[in-house]
Amino acid sequence: MKKRDQEDITFGIRSVIEAIKEGKTINKILLQKGLTGELVKEMMVLVQKENIVVQKVPVQKLNHMVKRNHQGVIAMVSPVAYHSIDWMVQQVYEKGEDPFILILDRVKDVRNFGAIARTAECLGVHAIVIPNKDAALITNDAIKTSAGALFKIPVCKVTSLSSAVDFLKGCGLNIFACTEKSDTLINKLESAGPKALIMGSEEDGVDQKLLKMTDVNFKIPMSGTIASLNVSVACGIAIHKLMSK
Repeated sequence: MKKRDQEDITFGIRSVIEAIKEGKTINKILLQKGLTGELVKEMMVLVQKENIVVQKVPVQKLNHMVKRNHQGVIAMVSPVAYHSIDWMVQQVYEKGEDPFILILDRVKDVRNFGAIARTAECLGVHAIVIPNKDAALITNDAIKTSAGALFKIPVCKVTSLSSAVDFLKGCGLNIFACTEKSDTLINKLESAGPKALIMGSEEDGVDQKLLKMTDVNFKIPMSGTIASLNVSVACGIAIHKLMSK
């Protein structure tokens, strides 16, 4: 394995258990299908307590990733710690600022994620919220694409984006979503005050359930023939507009 890849993993059942106990931020755990035993049970108790994503995979996948004795378990360790969304919003309000939170709904491409983080940090977004499943996570590739922005902008990983949106609404934030399904153009927006922006997946945009929870949906007008923007580009346009009061 390349050195860069080794920095992102911990393998072996006991090593993974200790990593969890020490509070390491783990993106996900790859677990060999059918693996059993007392140590595995002990690890799974910790995994469930910390709400860590577990993906069961064939042993061949683990063997391809690690040539040494992995014991059927590989943990993907984040280079950066994730933050609590409630703590983050409180910190922004205590500074006397209006929060601007970016919510990424199933944005899975690591390079898109990194590019979005770079733009968000440059334009003054306070934090990024991502789901703990079906989303790009903080890896070395993401950090590189973000030009180091992921070391600076807080990222909050949540079990439910719907619950996160509910929480933010309860904290006084207006919820915006960028979607081609809207009839409202981006240049018509009034965006003063605390707010959150939802950007959707590369494949099908913002989930319908989330769209029903928003205060304002809008679209970016396009006159070209392709009529489709990369999510990181669309995100930059939307953030810039919402920052303009």
